[in-house]
Amino acid sequence: MIDKDDRSARDRALIEAVRTGRPGAFAALVEQHQRLVWHLVYRMVQHPEDCRELCQEVFLRVHRKLDQFRHDSTLGTWIGRIAFTIAARHLQRKRLPLVEPDNESDLPAEAAPDDFDLAAACADRELLDHLHAAMDSLPPVPRTVLTLYYLDELSVAEVAAIMDRPEGTVKNLLFRARSRLRSIFQDRTGPTEIGEGHDPRQA
Repeated sequence: MIDKDDRSARDRALIEAVRTGRPGAFAALVEQHQRLVWHLVYRMVQHPEDCRELCQEVFLRVHRKLDQFRHDSTLGTWIGRIAFTIAARHLQRKRLPLVEPDNESDLPAEAAPDDFDLAAACADRELLDHLHAAMDSLPPVPRTVLTLYYLDELSVAEVAAIMDRPEGTVKNLLFRARSRLRSIFQDRTGPTEIGEGHDPRQA
């Protein structure tokens, strides 16, 4: 794993290369971050053509705004925040809900864990298909939180920075999204042998 200082140094070198117009530098930046941007925008929007246009808009804005990046986060987090903002505004223009009602209300700091094990579901191909369908049925923000945290393996702090929300709100969103996902998943599959869930990473 790349440590924080090494990642910061790589970010600075790449940004400097883009700013000075080095051939291929911006293409390298896009290649490095396109997976995160696509995951984030597609999970929010779920429309391939809109997603392609919005991803292009994200990187155009990154190119225009790169001089404003102040290294107070990683470059990936900063780009992710731009992607999330663009996708959210796209949905707001279409007057589509981003979350379920009351989905961002506060929960006790030590909310009880649910018993849905994402890792176990992902280990079985048939269950994985049901899991993807269940995730797709969630509102944009919950399914994006799950994607960033579990598939892109970002920390709660990184997800919070991308979404410009407090870490407590992101933990709340994760808890509620997992609970809702479990309910939808079990409605589709019936009782399963999946045991009590656990977080494979420490937030």
